[in-house]
Amino acid sequence: MSRKYKSRIEQCFAALRGERAALIAYLTGGFPGVTACLEIASRLISQADMLELGIPFSDPVMDGPVIQETSRLSLERGCGVEECLGLAAELRRGTEKPLLLMSYYNPVFRYGLEGFAAAARASGVDGVIVPDLPPEEMDEWGKTASKHGLDTPLFISPNTPQERIRIISEKASGFLYCVTTMGVTGLRPTLDSGLSSLIARARSCARLPLAVGVGVSSPQQCGEAGKMADGVIVGSAFMRAALDALERGESPAAMVEHLAWRMRRSLEEILPQTGEFTI
Repeated sequence: MSRKYKSRIEQCFAALRGERAALIAYLTGGFPGVTACLEIASRLISQADMLELGIPFSDPVMDGPVIQETSRLSLERGCGVEECLGLAAELRRGTEKPLLLMSYYNPVFRYGLEGFAAAARASGVDGVIVPDLPPEEMDEWGKTASKHGLDTPLFISPNTPQERIRIISEKASGFLYCVTTMGVTGLRPTLDSGLSSLIARARSCARLPLAVGVGVSSPQQCGEAGKMADGVIVGSAFMRAALDALERGESPAAMVEHLAWRMRRSLEEILPQTGEFTI
């Protein structure tokens, strides 16, 4: 997507290039309640370089048990698109760091593509991730998002053919979301051995920053991923920490902030192997 200015996402990757990978933190919008979610989000954004706010959905096909549970709790408390837009707007008042929404396509379609993009931009959102919208069917959303200055990261995975990686990279903006392994989001004991091959294949044809996500479960894994990629996306680990804190009667915001600090430290201790991306 061409524009005359650099988005916050582009600026973030450019500022960190050659220093470390960006930490992109995921949080389910409205979990465990709107007020508590705002506190967790504020703590996360204090440590992370970007924040991805997930719009809860009743059929989250890409998400595993942890994020499914946080989505269920959020939906039970009445959180939806409007509440997540409100959270983003409130966060924007206190930060210039990039904010992204993650939404399945159904809520975007029901809201109306034009209306959703306009509302997201007005709320200070910089990009929208739509995991169940294939690149062959994203032209209408892509044009609408671009019109409103929103980036649309797209997914590649270990089984994505090389030519398809090239096509996806041409349609994406902001960054390429490199899925570490086949399957849904969740905690895993190790990173997939095929991740380095995926990153190498993407580097050979993509000129966008590469962000690794799905299955990054510990500071050690975060550091390992950061050696290969320009960004590391962590979601289930933060949500698991928040759920555990709630079960123990402790502060989920404090627990998540501490884990985010450890994740960021793991990235500060190594230099990422960044390729030549164009911004």
